[in-house]
Amino acid sequence: MATPPWKLPPAQAASGRRRGAVLERAILDAALEELGAVGWNGLTMEGVAARARTGKSAVYRRWPSKEELVTDALRAGLPRFTAARDLGSVRDELLAFCGWAREALRSRFGLALRSVLHECDPLHGGRVHDVVLDVVVKPTAELLGAIVERGVERGEVPSAAANSFVRDAIPAMVMYRLRVRESTWDAPEIREMIDRLMMPLLRADSP
Repeated sequence: MATPPWKLPPAQAASGRRRGAVLERAILDAALEELGAVGWNGLTMEGVAARARTGKSAVYRRWPSKEELVTDALRAGLPRFTAARDLGSVRDELLAFCGWAREALRSRFGLALRSVLHECDPLHGGRVHDVVLDVVVKPTAELLGAIVERGVERGEVPSAAANSFVRDAIPAMVMYRLRVRESTWDAPEIREMIDRLMMPLLRADSP
């Protein structure tokens, strides 16, 4: 199985009396867990403190608001994308990427992300949405752009395919599924989307 194009942060071991960075990481992990369990609207500083097994004063001392806490939790916990492996064809790499993305959305990090997208109003959680853009949306578009450019180099798709519309197509559909339909793709739907939409789109300007 191909290595996913992201690195997950290491799990934190529980300890007796935690201070400094260890305690901060435990609180950030707890915030992600709370987002997945109770959602943005249900998340409270007290609930995060209880899950982290610390006092709420320890949370408030570091993060004065829920928005600031969630912002740092997303930055610390969501996957950091790395370069995708060269699998020999654009289709195979797109299929692999979408499969990885589906698994990420089912992970603890994905559940937290889905909670933010469903419930967090951009007008009141602008910093949170900025983090989602920086940590998830932009790296995803860049990774897809690299896949397409590799296909151009192989001669699989025309150079005109390396454009922002193509890079945005899959992230846009993912966001639509999450925010409007509140669902993710299953494997057959991923294959159909790649074969019926993405590959024809990539080859639209072929001679």
